[in-house]
Amino acid sequence: MKGTRAEKDQEAPALSQAELNKKSMQEVRRSLPIFPYREDLLAAIKEHQILVIEGETGSGKTTQIPQYLLEDGYTQGGMKIGCTQPRRVAAMSVAARVAQEMSVKLGNEVGYSIRFEDCTSERTVLKYMTDGMLLREFLTEPDLASYSVVIIDEAHERTLHTDILFGLIKDIARFRPDLKVLVASATLDTERFSCFFDDAPVFRIPGRRFPVDIFYTKAPEADYLEACVVSVLQIHVTQPTGDCLVFLTGQEEIEACCEMLQERCRRLGSKIAELLVLPIYANLPSDMQAKIFNPTPPGARKVVVATNIAETSLTIDGIIYVIDPGFCKQKSYNARTGMESLIVTPCSRASANQRAGRAGRVAAGKCFRLYTAWAFKHEMEETTVPEIQRTNLGNVVLLLKSLGINDLIHFDFMDPPPHETLVLALEQLYALGALNHLGELTKVQSRLSCIVKPLQVGITLFTFYPTVSRYKYLTFLHKNDKNLLSHYPKHFHQRSNTEIHNLIQGNVFHSIAVTAGYFYHTARLSKGGYKTVKHQQTVYVHPNSCLFEEQPRWLIYHELVFTTKEFMRQVGDTVCFRPEFRGLKLTPVHLECTM
Repeated sequence: MKGTRAEKDQEAPALSQAELNKKSMQEVRRSLPIFPYREDLLAAIKEHQILVIEGETGSGKTTQIPQYLLEDGYTQGGMKIGCTQPRRVAAMSVAARVAQEMSVKLGNEVGYSIRFEDCTSERTVLKYMTDGMLLREFLTEPDLASYSVVIIDEAHERTLHTDILFGLIKDIARFRPDLKVLVASATLDTERFSCFFDDAPVFRIPGRRFPVDIFYTKAPEADYLEACVVSVLQIHVTQPTGDCLVFLTGQEEIEACCEMLQERCRRLGSKIAELLVLPIYANLPSDMQAKIFNPTPPGARKVVVATNIAETSLTIDGIIYVIDPGFCKQKSYNARTGMESLIVTPCSRASANQRAGRAGRVAAGKCFRLYTAWAFKHEMEETTVPEIQRTNLGNVVLLLKSLGINDLIHFDFMDPPPHETLVLALEQLYALGALNHLGELTKVQSRLSCIVKPLQVGITLFTFYPTVSRYKYLTFLHKNDKNLLSHYPKHFHQRSNTEIHNLIQGNVFHSIAVTAGYFYHTARLSKGGYKTVKHQQTVYVHPNSCLFEEQPRWLIYHELVFTTKEFMRQVGDTVCFRPEFRGLKLTPVHLECTM
């Protein structure tokens, strides 16, 4: 009998590669834990103005909910759907993924907005952005009239900007009944969010969780970095196939860990299978960030070395093993001394559980905690203290005042900041001339925000490249700033070049009186070293600073940060003034950009 297979093959036209990719993506979308709840979720959003959505990391809430809303008609009439992320990396990577799923070019219908980078257009209807960027939009559009839906994602991270957004959006939702507000969180504190938003209903999306075996050390580790490296190699040699995720506290630790792993793999050579070592942290260039999402080649193992960005903000497929030293970097602020501390501290139990959960996404996994079970129960806090309760509130006060919110004491914070910190911020802004005796904004305020920007950018100018080049500091001389770009090392990545270029093109350093803005942050050289003028506190110039050996008599600094010592960050010895500041001597700029 004549066969039928050939005829069937001829009848079905061959699919192009693009169509196959699209088909594959649609299958992935349908396989996500959120998909079966699509209709129920849209019905709940239609019925309630504010909805708290609780879902496991990896359930698909960040990528799928905006698409469901778009398909349901929430962008008709040119309205936008905004989705905030606490981290730049997450905003960029999620927007890229959604654009891919929708088969559109990133920047058209789907875009993202982060500091110094706006990848949107007039056609953009799905907009991913950092929470800080949405706060800026409040300045130009206080009622967010162009948005039909606002999604505050990763709300459990409780960043400073997210906490301010809570209060502002809760307020505008009361007089904009057409605005839908979705507060999306991992399985932490959802009841508190519901209570804050006037008992808003909670929609729970079950995650796809596989069992995770958790192992503790018998005794505390003396060097957790070394323990991480040894653990990765032990897993690589002894455990079955599966990728590995290591949590560390910051860029320097991650770079050190990656170098140690690569060096030991080189020594072992062909004795072990290929090990791909991939870092991920906020200041890593975009092309290198994307590598962590690439599939692992057959016969190899991938190890991703990450900050706590991989706890909830990013989902990396293929992770079976998690190594958790139990630490994170946390900022705290002492209002009395003006000292900000950025120190490595034990993470919370909630964070540790989130980290362990990363191992159970695709199959049964294992989490190796490099601390004792006793330490987990007795030395770790239940949850992390919200950032608003441990930070300098100067910028927060300026922002809220700019939005016309004058009664800061009674502003609707979910967790109010310490009274002392708020009063100090008001006192400093009054002393700087940003507020008058009635607590109202003055014209000086707009100049102050300009002063802060270049110094904040300075923190990230030398972000990624080797340690030696990172500490080659720049000084800005007001006569030569047009030629500065020609002196930059070629290996600065693109984002840093753009930031520097934007600052220089705007002649920021010509138009600002940095000294007038930072008189609070002044230090004088005495016999015992530098002491702050206000509190007579001993402070230090970092050994890697360009001013370490020069030791000028007077210094101004952007902020005090305690790491191993009380270091002044972004220091300068003399600064230029605008001609408008009459009676003040015009001097050249000699301002260090980073430390």
